[in-house]
Amino acid sequence: MSAAVADLVRDGDVVAIEGFTHLICFAAGHEIIRQRKRDLTLARLTPDVVYDQMIAAGVCKKLVFSWMGNPGVGSLHAIRRRVERADPAPLELEEYSHFGMVGRYMAGASKLPFWPLRSYYESDLPTVNPRIIEISSPYGDETVYAVPPLNPDVAIVHVQRASSGGDAQVWGLLGCQKEVAFAADRVVVVCEELVDDAVVRSDPNRTVIPGLIVDAVVVEPRACHPSYAQGYYDRDNRFYVEWDKIARDSARLSEWLDDWVYSLSSHQDYVAKLGEERWAQLTPTERWSQPVNYGRYD
Repeated sequence: MSAAVADLVRDGDVVAIEGFTHLICFAAGHEIIRQRKRDLTLARLTPDVVYDQMIAAGVCKKLVFSWMGNPGVGSLHAIRRRVERADPAPLELEEYSHFGMVGRYMAGASKLPFWPLRSYYESDLPTVNPRIIEISSPYGDETVYAVPPLNPDVAIVHVQRASSGGDAQVWGLLGCQKEVAFAADRVVVVCEELVDDAVVRSDPNRTVIPGLIVDAVVVEPRACHPSYAQGYYDRDNRFYVEWDKIARDSARLSEWLDDWVYSLSSHQDYVAKLGEERWAQLTPTERWSQPVNYGRYD
């Protein structure tokens, strides 16, 4: 992780750490903080605690997003301080709907100049975001809205398993992992486990991201905590509740960053610090998918 972030994440970049509900790579966010990257534009559907931590650490100058919050708990207080009080510095916001962000990634991945969608009808978002533009359909009298392409400099996506060549497989909620990877200039795949090519070929429909667009593969088990990786570990709901109290106090938040990010050399240290008792509580029960027959006549 250290080498991938040092090589592929540069000051001033547009960085997208995607993953919807699960597969949110906190370890990558922590490494970006640890390396003290600066002036980043962070893009994400539903920025949650990982971006609250990164913005509190001062890596970010702008946030491009759709909906934000500590899911199931409340606000993101480090972000609120910067937006509401410019404390310790202003934060620029560029807001879309969920589908607006997906449309931007889709346009970026497809090399299109914009993406049309209906979802801003009777919404106030176009009045506060001039990049959401009302247009007339070329095929009738209908009015739709256009959003511009989003091509991050770096996309960081977490997956359950990947080959050394970068073929990345996901199951559970897919989010927009594929779209952001194809839209980005540089792609970092972080995986729970590295598998042989034969494993990938045995179940090809799970391959969401092909290795031909991947720049780095990082093997980092448990990298999503307190988020989860379907089938590997569950969501740490206790952490999200605790974060609300931590983030309300900027001094306490700074102490947390010192204890859990800056003072640790790697995510392996974070995993060890959390402790096996806590990890045991997050171990999911097994629920296996049925095998399928890919047989053919040779």
